[in-house]
Amino acid sequence: MTPWVLFIIFVFGPCEPLIPLIMYPAARHNMPAVAMVTFIFGIVTISTMLVLVLASSYGLARLPLRRMERYSHAMAGFAIFICGAAIKFLGL
Repeated sequence: MTPWVLFIIFVFGPCEPLIPLIMYPAARHNMPAVAMVTFIFGIVTISTMLVLVLASSYGLARLPLRRMERYSHAMAGFAIFICGAAIKFLGL
């Protein structure tokens, strides 16, 4: 089971494999280089997340979803239920 969990982490979490690949070359030089790489990596990651969330938000605002809004809590609960069931029964 462990190889599958590691595979899923590395496929769905692209930051995990990048951190050692970026930090190791910087650590070979000096600590200010590590600090600079860490700062730039953090800024780029946060900026990317903000851009994607804003683009998704503006895109969803253009869709006619008014009738489904009253079911949003039930759909969120169902999504959490499916995630929990996958963890419980698939061993994720």
